[in-house]
Amino acid sequence: MAKELKELTTRQENYSQWYQDLVIKAELAENSAVRGCMVIKPYGYAIWEKMQRALDDMFKETGHSNAYFPLLIPKSFMSKEAAHVEGFAKECAVVTHYRLKNSPDGAGVVVDPAARLEEELIIRPTSETIIWNTYRNWIQSYRDLPILINQWANVMRWEMRTRLFLRTAEFLWQEGHTAHATQAEAEEETLRMLGVYVRFAEEFMALPVIRGVKTASERFAGALDTYCIEAMMQDGKALQAGTSHFLGQNFGRAFDVTFIDREGKTDYAWATSWGVSSRLIGAVIMAHSDDNGLVLPPRLAPIQVVIIPIYKSAEQLALISERANLIASRLRAMGISVKFDDADNRKPGWKFAEYELKGVPVRLAIGGRDMENGTVEVMRRDLLAKETLPQEGIELIIQQLLDEIQKNIYRKAQDFRATRIADVDTYDDFKAKIDEGFFVMAHWDGSAETEERIKNETKATIRCIPLEGDRSPGLCMITGRPSERRVLFARSY
Repeated sequence: MAKELKELTTRQENYSQWYQDLVIKAELAENSAVRGCMVIKPYGYAIWEKMQRALDDMFKETGHSNAYFPLLIPKSFMSKEAAHVEGFAKECAVVTHYRLKNSPDGAGVVVDPAARLEEELIIRPTSETIIWNTYRNWIQSYRDLPILINQWANVMRWEMRTRLFLRTAEFLWQEGHTAHATQAEAEEETLRMLGVYVRFAEEFMALPVIRGVKTASERFAGALDTYCIEAMMQDGKALQAGTSHFLGQNFGRAFDVTFIDREGKTDYAWATSWGVSSRLIGAVIMAHSDDNGLVLPPRLAPIQVVIIPIYKSAEQLALISERANLIASRLRAMGISVKFDDADNRKPGWKFAEYELKGVPVRLAIGGRDMENGTVEVMRRDLLAKETLPQEGIELIIQQLLDEIQKNIYRKAQDFRATRIADVDTYDDFKAKIDEGFFVMAHWDGSAETEERIKNETKATIRCIPLEGDRSPGLCMITGRPSERRVLFARSY
């Protein structure tokens, strides 16, 4: 394991390679035989499961229910909302046939040309079309509204340049799709779910985020407004960590989803959609981890506490195991996930390095001297700091320690962002700060032409128009035209 750690590229040496190394060596995921797709390994999937549980609870607290809709979408559905199909057309994978047959030359199987589908099917890049076609059958009156549905699913968006978790052709996500009787209700839902994502990012991922609305050119295809949360990674790049879309009546009109309102008039349903994906695992890695491996927030760590025995004989191991299992059972009773690693095929030093690499928040080591003194060695992963504490009441100490680690990881990320965000007023200063890896707050004249020029010349995009912060007017840093307020620019993943 020491050799494995030595082979981990440092962040300063090559941040991108450090990330790739860490995902592989910590056994989170690996590339698959299908180009652009990944295998999420058990440890990585366990993080996703914790994310799912927390988010699912939040969704249900706000009145949503889970459902499931088909993976395959008729091509004609994608044509019904023009902006939507234009936004996803280049990313769609298409099913054209429904059968294989043995090759005449005996070399394997081939697509049966006689089995061509009458209408091609699209592997879902997102599910608005199939869901709104279904909602048409569910909605007749305002009494049927709102419909508050979430789906946990996989989606396919064709990607040629991929990076594990951050950008793959197939990925896991949740997508909420809601229907409402009024514009006000739909807009309220859009902001409510953005707030859920903010809470999840900050309280579970220990990730400070900036809430905002996207510019017209950055909106979700088919949306009237797209709200987002943007997070800073350790290389200064932004990662979009969640989006919530106000879709207006676009999909109601496209799929003829009408209802009789309270006044007896016919109207189209108002829509929202919102989602986060397994790229959040990548966000946790890039925002918090270090050159020794993962640093996982306790609330998302598959193993929150690992206990490692240090012994010289079978008799000593038996005594340590009895005490360790007692501590473990008390921790589990408090809802803390624990692993007692008494495997005899690895030495303690190897195990220390392994769990450090995997980002386990708290490590306990119990040896013969600890048994004599009634103590235990406690190491916290966020600070790589060790101390010796009494075994008596250790479960309460660990519970408090996990809370402190969660807060400290968030505080560290927040402090880092504070050192890498700047207001600028000139284009030269803007370019300098962007090259240094800063989030930049700058005035922009609101035109798509200026936005595109900045993107082409600096590779920085407007991440969002922040919902909070300074709203003072000013002058665009390029054109000198009036600007309503500063917007957030950064390079991004």
